[in-house]
Amino acid sequence: MNATSENKRHGNSSLIAKYQEYLGEFVYGGIDGSVTTFAVVAGAEGAGLDASVVIILGFANLIADGFSMSVGSYLSNKSEKENYAKHEKIEYWEVENIPEEEEKEIRDIYRQKGFKGDLLEQVVAVITKDKKRWVDEMMKDELEMMPSNKSPLSMGAVTFLAFIVVGFIPLFVYVLAYMSYFPEDKLFLTSSVLTLFAFGIIGFLKAYITQTNRWKGIIETLFLGASAAVLAYLVGDLLEKWIT
Repeated sequence: MNATSENKRHGNSSLIAKYQEYLGEFVYGGIDGSVTTFAVVAGAEGAGLDASVVIILGFANLIADGFSMSVGSYLSNKSEKENYAKHEKIEYWEVENIPEEEEKEIRDIYRQKGFKGDLLEQVVAVITKDKKRWVDEMMKDELEMMPSNKSPLSMGAVTFLAFIVVGFIPLFVYVLAYMSYFPEDKLFLTSSVLTLFAFGIIGFLKAYITQTNRWKGIIETLFLGASAAVLAYLVGDLLEKWIT
């Protein structure tokens, strides 16, 4: 059964299934972006800083942390592909230079799966007849490694985009206030409401991707964001009192 059929069987649309890995990266980038930026906003509020300072700190966090996360995602996915290619090369060398041992390993793998007798020998013969098929089986069943179709550059870009877009939400009202479009006495409350709403959406998407309970995903994300914000607020408040 191919990936498309598998996703249809589980009720996933082909479009969502096609971009599910990127959606997952967007979700995790969005979680980090919203949590860290809201923590900056909460810490600044606890310290009693002006809206202009919140904007400076918030955008510095968005760009620096977003870029750092995107680089990490890029390097992680690139390393995954390079590691697979390295082991694949080794397996090709072994198939070409020590085929007897590699054939024995294929036989042992399928014997453990329940094949035996003539059927086992037929399976081994079919697999070892084609080097690519042979190596693919060794990679999957011996090394438990699967090839990745994810583009490292695309994954890094999605992470950065998610961090920036979702992470901007806690700062939105502060930017409006700086432009004289929003009352300053309601900044933190409005930012908190918008951010909690963003947490809820991100939590829902996370639960959808991982196929877990929707409410559990939402509550977990809300708890994570709220905990970070409370901690940052208390630290900001404590430092403001201690320094001044």
